[in-house]
Amino acid sequence: MLHLRVIIPAGRTDRVLAAVERATGVANIVVMPKAARRPKGDVLLLDVAREAANDLIEELKRLGLEEDGAIAIENVELTISRAAEKAQEQAPGEGDDAVIWDQLAQRVTADSRVTWAFLAFLAIATQIAAIGVLIPSQILIVGAMVLGPEFGAVAAICFGLLRREPRLIAVAVRTLAVGFGAAILVTFLCAFVSRGIGWVEPEMLRHNQEVWFIVSPDKWSFIVAVLAGAAGVLSITAGKSSALVGVFISVTTVPAAGYMAVAMALGRWDEVGHSVAQLAVNIAGMVAAGTATLFAQRFLWQRFGGRVPVISPPPRPAAPAVRHRANGGTRRAEGRGGRTGTRR
Repeated sequence: MLHLRVIIPAGRTDRVLAAVERATGVANIVVMPKAARRPKGDVLLLDVAREAANDLIEELKRLGLEEDGAIAIENVELTISRAAEKAQEQAPGEGDDAVIWDQLAQRVTADSRVTWAFLAFLAIATQIAAIGVLIPSQILIVGAMVLGPEFGAVAAICFGLLRREPRLIAVAVRTLAVGFGAAILVTFLCAFVSRGIGWVEPEMLRHNQEVWFIVSPDKWSFIVAVLAGAAGVLSITAGKSSALVGVFISVTTVPAAGYMAVAMALGRWDEVGHSVAQLAVNIAGMVAAGTATLFAQRFLWQRFGGRVPVISPPPRPAAPAVRHRANGGTRRAEGRGGRTGTRR
């Protein structure tokens, strides 16, 4: 279920309330007259099934609440309400299959921007991956994969391709370029200084069979990136953020960046090219699969409305009728042919 808080300008509450009451999958409607102060108006609270939320949000936007009102959406972890259960039963499809497009748009827009937190996380993850390459340590490399924040920008590119928004695509591509560029530069400088003081030597990259997969892009690298991209988009659209951890561990974008920085610092230019290829293969695979997944989700929901054919179980036979005797007992009565009847 989703919880909506709607601020309605004065004089429009009746129309909005009528639209809400007509909508499918709505429950627990509360109206608080004149409760809002900025913007001024009435406040409407309600719960709506996730699979019915898009239609209701579009109707509220059509009534102008996006311009001079407000629509806030929250995920509800637990609702103990028979009315909410009935609303979910009435709504078509399953909640996990529904994509709340406005919610997704806001998330990917936020994730597509260059922020200090994004740069810091990516730089730290790249340095951890570089250390994992030098030791070598697969545990450190896996930790760097989990720490990397780059999938948000990848998802923004996928959403931009779906909605044909060149500006969003350009911002997300710039975020990836600036983020990986800054992370590789910081890691390169650290590795270069470490080489100067004798902590890092070129021989440390000659015995790295355990992490050689980072600089060995092949068909399997692309296949894994495709699967990870599809799973990542599904985890975001379905609200299953825990699945993103598996996505981060599956792709080697951050380890490839860390390997690239170390290889440049140690003068291993042949391996730099392999690292660049690995990074490009992973990002391309995730973008292609993520975009295709969003197109498929939109098409299937528009085509089938979230409905999945199911085989209904056979109906249970009707229980025999029971009538009460005058003395307080009960008596079952059946007519001919097994039909329930009433004795006189």
